[in-house]
Amino acid sequence: MGVSFNGRTNVSKTLYSRSSRDAPAVTNQQLVEKLISDKTLTTPRIIDAFRSIDRKDFVLPGDEGRAYEDRPLSMGYGATISQPTTVAIMLEKLFADGGSPIRGKATLRALAASNGVKILEIGTGSGYMTALLAELIAKKGKVFSIELIPELKGLAEFNLKKYNFRNVCLFVDDGKAGLENYAPFDRIISSASGDETPKSWKNQLKIGGRIVAPVAESLIVLDKTSKRRFKEKEYTGFIFVALR
Repeated sequence: MGVSFNGRTNVSKTLYSRSSRDAPAVTNQQLVEKLISDKTLTTPRIIDAFRSIDRKDFVLPGDEGRAYEDRPLSMGYGATISQPTTVAIMLEKLFADGGSPIRGKATLRALAASNGVKILEIGTGSGYMTALLAELIAKKGKVFSIELIPELKGLAEFNLKKYNFRNVCLFVDDGKAGLENYAPFDRIISSASGDETPKSWKNQLKIGGRIVAPVAESLIVLDKTSKRRFKEKEYTGFIFVALR
């Protein structure tokens, strides 16, 4: 679906700097370098994924010239392709170790190397986040992505074929319900905001797993420490589309 960062936060201003006065990026490489310079991207494997997945492949025809702007772009149907800064923040949080961005390899390597690591994505949109996740977890993992709007699922399928992924499954369904038949998941990530984190997502998360999802105008990180207990962190200052 889509999210954007509005810059209205007093938390970690350096990390979330938008550098709005900088010259706009005109290539995917320039976009990645901007995110690195802003200290938004810090994990080498996530940086490599951003370099491998070109945002231009996931925008609508006619928007190619705006593909590397650090802002959300419309996908129609009330959805957007998320702002690159927000996507980067969410992925860094999704694969962070103990709340701090991992230095290099531990968590991501362990996930990628394990057999059957599973990620649930809520809100496929145009497939940009889906592609980044698929690139990150490599061939042994699996990304399960739910999209409410059939036309957007079709768009995502078209876009993802450009990368010949074999570790992605797309569904048209109500994302709030999750995918019980494929649970449990190692990670759950959502690009749309609700009033609370759905109980179904919590139930479908593995112990030791993590949810990164917006609630209202905050980004919530939930670590599942036992069957019914979670450790929560909140990061404020975002704008999200509504979870439908």
